[in-house]
Amino acid sequence: MAFEVTMPQMGADMTEGTLLKWLKNVGEVIARGDILAEIETDKATVELEAFEGGTFLKQVVSEGDVVPVGDIIALLGDPSEKPGEVQQLPPAETPPRRTVQPEPKSAEAAPAAVPGSAAPVASAAAADTLEAAAVIAPGPTAATAVAPAPAPAATANGRLRISPVAKRIASEAGLDATTLAGSGPDGRILRRDVEAAIATGKLAPARAAEQTQPAEQAAAQAPNPGVAPSAAAPATPILAAAKPEAVPVAAAGLSKIRQAIARRMTLSKQTQPHYYLTLDIDMTAAMKFREQLNASASEAQRVSVNDLLIKACAIAIERHPKFNAEFAETGLKMHEKINIDIGIALDDGLIAPAILDCGHKSLGHIATESKDLVARAKSGHLRANEYSEGNFTITNLGAYGVETLIGIINPPQAAILGVGSVMAQPVVREGQVVVAQVMKIALSADHRVSDGAEGARFIKEIQGVLENPASLAL
Repeated sequence: MAFEVTMPQMGADMTEGTLLKWLKNVGEVIARGDILAEIETDKATVELEAFEGGTFLKQVVSEGDVVPVGDIIALLGDPSEKPGEVQQLPPAETPPRRTVQPEPKSAEAAPAAVPGSAAPVASAAAADTLEAAAVIAPGPTAATAVAPAPAPAATANGRLRISPVAKRIASEAGLDATTLAGSGPDGRILRRDVEAAIATGKLAPARAAEQTQPAEQAAAQAPNPGVAPSAAAPATPILAAAKPEAVPVAAAGLSKIRQAIARRMTLSKQTQPHYYLTLDIDMTAAMKFREQLNASASEAQRVSVNDLLIKACAIAIERHPKFNAEFAETGLKMHEKINIDIGIALDDGLIAPAILDCGHKSLGHIATESKDLVARAKSGHLRANEYSEGNFTITNLGAYGVETLIGIINPPQAAILGVGSVMAQPVVREGQVVVAQVMKIALSADHRVSDGAEGARFIKEIQGVLENPASLAL
């Protein structure tokens, strides 16, 4: 029985990814944990890990293909198996799974649909219905005096084949995708087709405002109202002028990562009611503790201020688990593992991959993994679970001398901690003014998940751990 490798969903708003490069070849034996391919999302390049072992039977898609989340991209199984052909869903159908069609044993034997394994190789937030959700019905065609439009994209059952991302980009730009010929399988319109058309100005304005009027009304508005149309004449579509101010996102010079950031941050502010709390932490003891650790640590285990924060937040989250949860209409979804995202600045934007299971890792282990994560993020070698399984975020601009950073929650998470620089400041101790190393933190939290008093207790927990840092070594 062949195992299906599917395009994983790495982020709540991801609808498709690009298969950049295969790292394994057909016929190779694959072990659990091997890296099969590199996938490009809107924000990063990540490595696709195998969650089952087997022989690589078939590459269903080619390098450079844009694939909807949940679609099959490869098959693994026993070397004696013949992989057959992947049966793709017609756009109008939404059965519970795709199937793999085995090769017939003889010319007389009719092929039988064999259900795919229930254990997919790549973790994906199920998208067997995406094919149906990714098509739209084209609007009525209006007669115009403009130059002939390009050949229309392929349709099935009267519906336009278009990927969700391509559909959204065309819609945001106020443009009509029905006039575009797609370059994907069976003429499917892909992101690259829409962006190329926007760049060359070849897309017609969208006809979203079209409406038909009775023949009598059309006659009344005709240039020569004295000539009445035939009663049997078809209704005439009235085309509203496109808004001239509609500017496509791609034409504004925004990179894919900047467009993705814009979408997610807008979603966060529109759907998550934020509240904010700030607190000063005396880092004098923590900085001395760090200095002592690093004096005898290897280069890989040298501890940064951010590593201290990650460990302190993991301890605080264990005691205040709401900040490791997310809101759902049916109630709070509590996460068992503490996976902490850390903000990493790239040349064209910010990404936040996760250090996984921080609650069970020592400070030295966190320091080693943090350095490795940053290096792989910058070289484009993140793993899918690091990119998609974070439950809490730390964003730190202390290296830039920033005093206060108030972050926007990374949906669907419940909170984000903004961190400023450790600065020498005068403080009062026992009636005396002394110089201390002070760091300001700011909690942004989802008010649907927690209240201000709970947030206050949470950041006070972080403060207590960092001002008494011995517990960080446990």
